Amino acid sequence: MNIDMSQFNQVFFEESAEHLSEMERLLLALDVASPDSEDLNAIFRAAHSIKGGSGTFGFTDMAEVTHVLENLLDRMRKGEMAPTPEIVNALLSSVDVIRTQLDGHIAGQPAPPDAAEDIISELKTFTDPGEAPPAPASPAQDVGHSAPGSSPRNSFRILFRPDREFMKRPKSMESLKEELSRLGTLEITPPEETGGGKKGRKGEAGAPWTLSLTTDSGEEEIRNIFAFIAPPEAVEIAASPPPAASPSSLTDGDGYGFFTEAPDGDTQTAGASEKLTDGEGYGFFTDAPGASPSPEPAKATAPVPSPSPHKESAKTPAATDPAKGRDKGAPGMEASIRVSVERVDQLINLVGELVITQAMLAQTSAGVDPVIYEKMHTGLAQLERNTRDLQESVMSIRMMPISFVFSRFPRLVHDLATKLDKKVELVTVGETTELDKGLIEKISDPLTHLVRNSLDHGIEHPDERVAAGKPPAGTITLSASHQGGNIIIEVTDDGRGLNREKILKKASERGLPVSETMADNDVWMLIFEPGFSTAEVVTDVSGRGVGMDVVKRNVAEMGGTVQIRTLSGYGTTITIRLPLTLAILDGMSVSLGGDIYLIPLNMIIETLKPQASDIRSVTSTGQVVQVRGEYLPIVALHHIFNMPAETEDPTQGVLIIIEAEGRKGALFVDALVGQQQVVIKSLETNFKKVQGISGATIMGDGKVAMILDIAALLKMVS
Repeated sequence: MNIDMSQFNQVFFEESAEHLSEMERLLLALDVASPDSEDLNAIFRAAHSIKGGSGTFGFTDMAEVTHVLENLLDRMRKGEMAPTPEIVNALLSSVDVIRTQLDGHIAGQPAPPDAAEDIISELKTFTDPGEAPPAPASPAQDVGHSAPGSSPRNSFRILFRPDREFMKRPKSMESLKEELSRLGTLEITPPEETGGGKKGRKGEAGAPWTLSLTTDSGEEEIRNIFAFIAPPEAVEIAASPPPAASPSSLTDGDGYGFFTEAPDGDTQTAGASEKLTDGEGYGFFTDAPGASPSPEPAKATAPVPSPSPHKESAKTPAATDPAKGRDKGAPGMEASIRVSVERVDQLINLVGELVITQAMLAQTSAGVDPVIYEKMHTGLAQLERNTRDLQESVMSIRMMPISFVFSRFPRLVHDLATKLDKKVELVTVGETTELDKGLIEKISDPLTHLVRNSLDHGIEHPDERVAAGKPPAGTITLSASHQGGNIIIEVTDDGRGLNREKILKKASERGLPVSETMADNDVWMLIFEPGFSTAEVVTDVSGRGVGMDVVKRNVAEMGGTVQIRTLSGYGTTITIRLPLTLAILDGMSVSLGGDIYLIPLNMIIETLKPQASDIRSVTSTGQVVQVRGEYLPIVALHHIFNMPAETEDPTQGVLIIIEAEGRKGALFVDALVGQQQVVIKSLETNFKKVQGISGATIMGDGKVAMILDIAALLKMVS
């Protein structure tokens, strides 16, 4: 029966991508002057897991690169080689190559081998000069013994019970043999040679394979190899006594170590006794004359693994799956499951329809006598609460920590700072802050532009910073936090800040309407104009005037706003304010000329009924209203949409104080209807783009209501 390997490949692809991201993060944070051994071990384990999986699934190109990479990391973690900036850069380059290879396999188009060959050669330049020439192989080394005077090697007896899927996987056992053989001398006894009867037939799931491994490595490294192909309970490892023949006996010429007289209590006798007590013997020690009459000492020195679950290994770090950082053999081991985004989106759409249906029932029941139909009203109230709880729970499935975005910037800052010859430290705050997956995907590009802009334009060169009394290394801070129904993302640098005069001069040269009396906030927002740049020289990093306008446009498409705070000589902070999700909106419904409109609740400051004395007429602006000493333009919605209204007098209607993109205004409507949560539908996808409208929703009575684009409305009257 043919098995679709793609289902296994997908898991490998996802876990390998996680390992590569973890390697990159640890390498960027590595202190080459005083490296943390735990970090080096973690980098090694990640590379080792990728190599093991690559070999198992037949991705030989990735296995070749990770094998050389693993050798270099192994020497570093053992203290045989000290990390240097050049080595770290080479390791980062190898991560890029492996990621390219991984992307190629995901797309079904393996990457060209040139890059892999180059990085393998570069990595070997660090390992080869420090390697001693290999000693001639001696008989002792051929059978797995250490050289004279070296520390004794470890011997392990392994019982491996592969499952059915493993045995059906092509070349799975060959790949396992190859990986274990790299650790030392390996002997394998297939199931049919252990006398297991029907259950011991070769290739049958659950039939135990017996492996004997003599190696300088420890149990943890052996388990790391098995971690990618089998759960811990399928592998039982027990230390065996070292081989009896000593290295010196092999050079005596009196039987090459096979027929020496064993003194009482010698480990050779103990090893033979162990084989006798197993009841197997493998045909070598059926009636061994030198065997100890009492098998107990041999059992004490070399306990044979029991078929019962490996309880001892669950207490050691070796039993923990290094790829996922949790004990796979523990009860409730699956803390999460992988679900396709399509299924989650389908679930969210169904919950959205449920919200609409619940709103329809609520509106229908409003005309029913609550005394006569008390139970129905109680049930509908309970349905509303349960629907809202269900909606919040389902929406939380799409929520992801913003660390998925932040994690790409250490490498970006490292590479760009090196190219610009600057010293920059990246600080991230609030990485666990959660955001809707749709926003996670869309916010990456704007943040990339902002970080690159801060590093190129904001952070000064070390000499310039020292001359200004600053430390030579600049700091860029990425922070995220929740604020009400919004997420606030800030990019802060301690660089030179924005230059008002320079911005005004460039804007004037481009023909933009500017004046010396412009407010600072309006001047700062000029940098978001298409094609605007203050760079004197065009480079591959910046200077073409693209990027910042993309930031503003993308953020606006997500229903967010951008603000700038800057102080010359001290730095700049750019703040992005986004709604938590793009699927559900908390809004205030208002009526205008008999129609219902929705205003996002997070853009409403307050509502008021103005007095006649608060209203003023301004020639250039129209009507304004005074609110606590501040004059705000009145946005008459019926004038913008060219529709009738119940009244032209603002004092007879309601003013809603709104704010977006640093602008404030007073929206004039007929009346407030109420606050409610609605499901956002794209108007542009289903109809066309309408100025002043950001989307639509279906109300409880089945009618379509427009969702107002507050930022666009404020621009119309400014």
